[in-house]
Amino acid sequence: MFNIGPTELIVILVLALIVFGPSRLPEIGRTVGKSLREVRRAGMDLRDQFDVDLDDDSFARKGSAGQPKAEKEQRTDPPTSAPDR
Repeated sequence: MFNIGPTELIVILVLALIVFGPSRLPEIGRTVGKSLREVRRAGMDLRDQFDVDLDDDSFARKGSAGQPKAEKEQRTDPPTSAPDR
């Protein structure tokens, strides 16, 4: 996802330890974890709602008799021939 390898992750963690100190790191980790969980949950809810709306839309496109729209548009009129010149 972020394309971060193990060495880059270690460098980031060491820098975070230096900047924030050992007493605040657990609190920051919890906050980041909760935020990521909420973002994932919101994304899943959005995807689920999109799927429901898409299903409702495809159902609405069907005709009142339950026939798909493409079948209703088929005409049985005989083909007309072009006039002779």
